[in-house]
Amino acid sequence: MTPERPRIYTAVVFLQVSFQAIKHSMAGKASDGLPCWLDGRMLRMLCRDLKACRDQAAAHDEAHRGLAAACTQCEALLAHCPGGLDSTLCHRHLDAILVALQHALAALAAPPAAAPSGLWHSATRHLREGWRRLS
Repeated sequence: MTPERPRIYTAVVFLQVSFQAIKHSMAGKASDGLPCWLDGRMLRMLCRDLKACRDQAAAHDEAHRGLAAACTQCEALLAHCPGGLDSTLCHRHLDAILVALQHALAALAAPPAAAPSGLWHSATRHLREGWRRLS
């Protein structure tokens, strides 16, 4: 793992746990039609952190896509907070954010493709490049 990757991974885990806590602590259940009252300031802070993670994960395509989807859902949720959604729609947005974060975590946890290293691979690569130039 690169030194940058564990930092992003840890930040995404923090975001996932935070959004799960929001979902589980919300007043109302996913099945009722009561208004959803989330703390807009906390949600904006998490959205900023989510965008920062998305930008840092630009080199990891799958993780970047997952984080971009989570950002889109979080911004859609923020557009209606506080009190603009019922609990059912709020839970749907939070579920979509959590699914996207799970995809990003899975992509970040996957081992990177190992690039051949060492003297032998370097020498082989130089020989191949030389043969290509001669042919």
